[in-house]
Amino acid sequence: MSIDRSLKIKSALSRHRNVLSRAERIKRLKQEDRWSEGDGVTGLPKVGNRKGPVGK
Repeated sequence: MSIDRSLKIKSALSRHRNVLSRAERIKRLKQEDRWSEGDGVTGLPKVGNRKGPVGK
């Protein structure tokens, strides 16, 4: 019996997620110089997670 396409792990890894984890948000805020060590981890500003256009 084969596994359904929707249950394969490979497809889950390539899927785009709209929500970032706290660690991912802090990492992105550090890159933009909007967060530094010692700042609180609650009440973080929103961070856009847009997927770029696919082109040739």
